[in-house]
Amino acid sequence: MIKTLPFLCAVLLILTACAQHSPSQTTSQAIHNSALKTSESDNDIDVGIRWTSYGIPHVKANDWASLGYGYAYATATDGVCVMARDIVTVNGNLSKYFGDQQRANDLFHSAVVSDSLIAQYNASQSPRAKQFNAGYVAGYNRYLADYADALPASCADAQWVRTITINDMARLVVGVGIRYGLGRYINDIATAQPPLSKRDVVIQAPQTADADNSPLASNAVAFGRAVTENGRGILFGNPHYPWSGPSRFHLIHMTLPGQVDIMGTSLLSTAGVSIGFNHDVAWTHTVSTGMRATLYKLQLHPDDPTQYLFNGGYVKMQARPVTLADGVTTNVYFSHYGPMVAREGLNWDNTTAYTVRDANLGNFQAAASYHAMSQARDVHELIKGLSLGGVSWVNTIASDSQGNAMYADISTVPNVDAELIEQCQVGEYFWGRAQMIILDGARADCAWRDSTEAPVPNTMPASEMPRLVRDDYVTNSNDSYWLSNPKAPLEGYSPIIGSERTARSLRTRAGIHYVNEILDAGPVKPSAVYSLIDDHRNFGAELLLDDLLLLCGSDQNSIAASCTALSQWDRAHRIDSRGAHLWTEIMRELRTEPAIYRVPFDLKDPTNTPSGLNIGDPQISKLLIGAIETVQERLTKLNIALDAKLGDIQYVQRNDRKIPIPGGEGWSGAFSMIIAPLAQKAGVGYTPVVHGNSIIEIVSWDDDGKVNPRGILTYSQSQEPDSPYYADQTELYSKGQWIDFPFHEEDIANNPDLRSLRLVE
Repeated sequence: MIKTLPFLCAVLLILTACAQHSPSQTTSQAIHNSALKTSESDNDIDVGIRWTSYGIPHVKANDWASLGYGYAYATATDGVCVMARDIVTVNGNLSKYFGDQQRANDLFHSAVVSDSLIAQYNASQSPRAKQFNAGYVAGYNRYLADYADALPASCADAQWVRTITINDMARLVVGVGIRYGLGRYINDIATAQPPLSKRDVVIQAPQTADADNSPLASNAVAFGRAVTENGRGILFGNPHYPWSGPSRFHLIHMTLPGQVDIMGTSLLSTAGVSIGFNHDVAWTHTVSTGMRATLYKLQLHPDDPTQYLFNGGYVKMQARPVTLADGVTTNVYFSHYGPMVAREGLNWDNTTAYTVRDANLGNFQAAASYHAMSQARDVHELIKGLSLGGVSWVNTIASDSQGNAMYADISTVPNVDAELIEQCQVGEYFWGRAQMIILDGARADCAWRDSTEAPVPNTMPASEMPRLVRDDYVTNSNDSYWLSNPKAPLEGYSPIIGSERTARSLRTRAGIHYVNEILDAGPVKPSAVYSLIDDHRNFGAELLLDDLLLLCGSDQNSIAASCTALSQWDRAHRIDSRGAHLWTEIMRELRTEPAIYRVPFDLKDPTNTPSGLNIGDPQISKLLIGAIETVQERLTKLNIALDAKLGDIQYVQRNDRKIPIPGGEGWSGAFSMIIAPLAQKAGVGYTPVVHGNSIIEIVSWDDDGKVNPRGILTYSQSQEPDSPYYADQTELYSKGQWIDFPFHEEDIANNPDLRSLRLVE
């Protein structure tokens, strides 16, 4: 039974903690010294939460249910409104509360994340995971009971905030797993409808924006014992994730003595640390190039566009009726592969239609994988955890105390090899930068292969996916696995995972060059690794700007002002850098123009090519000058000086404070990545930040093998303006400051801002 807030506070003597203010020293010390109950306790739930500076929670319990309870309570403290809305999303109820524009989202989630799928997920979980999940549900509901009258302003008194069930939690897990597979095609699935008659030659979905279509990215480097000063590993992690919504990271530390002691970040809507470290191993993720899904082209029955040819006969599509809150029922259509899709280029007419199959839709292994990873003692054990199949759409880069550096793309992709693609591919399609191959849906032999080794049916076995363990370094910045270390290219893998022997992005090349600079300076210390992000350098400018400035002459008065600004720019994206935005806008104009390079991509020199600007070609010179003129006009109309300080025009608003934000666009050559749209209103600049540097961390080990984690959560723990942890770390990030993550018991106990809470039930 959930206790009311006044009774709870009276019994546990934690009035100040319940009020979410720092308790007095006496109260804090008393709570801190009270030991957690053992398994012999009469209470089913007994968990302690301690908060240190910047609102970082440390959750400790002696059983899995209590740990899940505290984990949810601590996460809700910073993200309850975000969590509550995501629960509405995965249940297909957005339009009920947020308007008809959310109908497609609701149709998608109601039809795809079905009751039967959720039942399968729940049945598949281990006893440990079921205990943790049950505790999580109860802990979230306890938070709502305790703070019913004190929720953040963004969801206070909102009808859509409610208690949750085990099924709600399962929907969150499944929803996150398919977010960057089927979740990219929400509108295309929800609006896919068959022709009404033979006169309706083409039916295509309206081209509305898909949910969370941000270009996910990240940087990561792991250094090994051959190059580090003390022979132990060093991990640099720099994911680029959204600055608002359910994909925000949240720092948390969870401990169950003898089982798990792990700290790191989770997404607000996920129950477990996804990027983190324990005493022996640290890992981070970067979004991989692997395809999570494939399209199938269907040949339709001449008299019925809801029947399709398969294996010599016709199969009837399944129409799943979905009734939304307004009472309107809509059919969402499925083939045996998965949901139907329709959009420009993937038209559903009387002869042809398209359907999509997602490898993660039946992947229920996340809890098993991440639990094994949390217990790993070195990178080899980490690989065993990855091989359980629960890492949905990311690469993993890791270091350990023994000095190993590891890269692996052991993520969930269809079990489709090069031979199947050659025999069955009938086309390809791109959603933004996400490539999809189209296979022949009429042939049974074009189905994904099965493997007894793969925990998730019809997915690629871990043994056939790329990994590399070295004693010098590995790195990834969202290109494929191929050049994780240029000295040891990874080759011979299925194209479904990524490309080989192709040009790398400017950001990938920047990371490799900057790592080599660190290596050239001598044995690597953690202090040297900070330069990877703190310098905010632009590799594209270092590579190309000198050539661009050669266009600046007495006969080029039209671009003289830009030439002056660019010549004085420090080629970085620091808050005091002048002219960085000018380079960003010029590269925005040129990013799809491969002909601008003087030296094309050379397979024999892949980290240094393409390079140079082909200014000797009059057409290229004209193109370059035209791009500069276009950018000058754009910025002038918006009243933005060409030599403005970046921090004056790129910022986030935190209540009454504008906080300058360093970093730039990755495609412009920036390694430190920030995506902020240029507001189309004079004098506003680049705001808000929507994406980019999120959790930045450097994890190392001292000579005795004691882990030393440092970092910064760029956007702070909470996105709620009325939270004390809305802007504190953002202010530090703006100034180039980092914090020590209080992982060790002595660091937690001695933290000057320590406040504690014990929850029993």
